Amino acid sequence: MTVHRVGLMGGTFDPIHNAHLFIAEDARIRFVLDTVLFIPNGSPPHKSGREVASAHHRLEMTKLAVASNPMFRTSEIEMRADAPSYAVDTLRGIRSQFPDSEILYITGTDTVAELMTWKAPEEVIALAQFAAYSRPGCSPEQLQNALPANYLSRVHILESINLEISSTDIRQRLSAHKPVRYLIPDAVLEYIEHNDLYVR
Repeated sequence: MTVHRVGLMGGTFDPIHNAHLFIAEDARIRFVLDTVLFIPNGSPPHKSGREVASAHHRLEMTKLAVASNPMFRTSEIEMRADAPSYAVDTLRGIRSQFPDSEILYITGTDTVAELMTWKAPEEVIALAQFAAYSRPGCSPEQLQNALPANYLSRVHILESINLEISSTDIRQRLSAHKPVRYLIPDAVLEYIEHNDLYVR
């Protein structure tokens, strides 16, 4: 019996950009995923220090970005949450939607290295395996010192291309009226321009 495999790509997506999409596609092929769910944060607990575009706009941009790939889908599970979005709560919800599937959480090595500080890390690592791609300042080797052996056995390294595109840089460029085409999907750029996002 073939097991359905679901990848999760969470983020603020403020805005979503081509590096997000490439990493998700790379993970989909490398780990033979049937679906990759893009999950925009509703009320991200780690972004409380700055203004974030509305959940509606970030969701719509994500839907536009993934529309051309039939293996990509957008999930509103965190958008519907009243409280800040924690991974364990999201994973519980995804597990209830896909009870017989294997779940692979796609994120950077820097994020995985902080897993022990997450809410209910033991439950998180039981609910999902991780695909960790290299991020500046945190090599895959550094995970050996950050996580216990039983966690590391469920972390898989995704040796992908490091596309140095960041949402922060994109917002700054948009604010300064600099070009961002080819950093984000055309449909997302059109949406940003139509809704006057990230301009001062």
